[in-house]
Amino acid sequence: MDSGNLASMLPFLAMILVLYFFMIRPQMKRQKKEKAFQAEIKKGTKVITASGIHGKIVEVNTTDNTLTLETGAGKIKFERSAISMELSKKYAAAVKK
Repeated sequence: MDSGNLASMLPFLAMILVLYFFMIRPQMKRQKKEKAFQAEIKKGTKVITASGIHGKIVEVNTTDNTLTLETGAGKIKFERSAISMELSKKYAAAVKK
């Protein structure tokens, strides 16, 4: 490869690097934190689902990875992955105030 071809590929390689460090890597970190949050959820925790339902966890079923939330309308069964870490942390901070 001569230096002309290398120089023409340099902007493309720089864009890939920027894309990785500013988009892909932070997304992977966020997903890892979200999984850790969902794994440590326990009975009695007040959470918000990704769809916006507020509730308190009354049962954790590890065999099928579901949670039962007690809401104003009754008890609802959700997948563990439906619990939003970001919304739940905001909710917990607002309740403490």
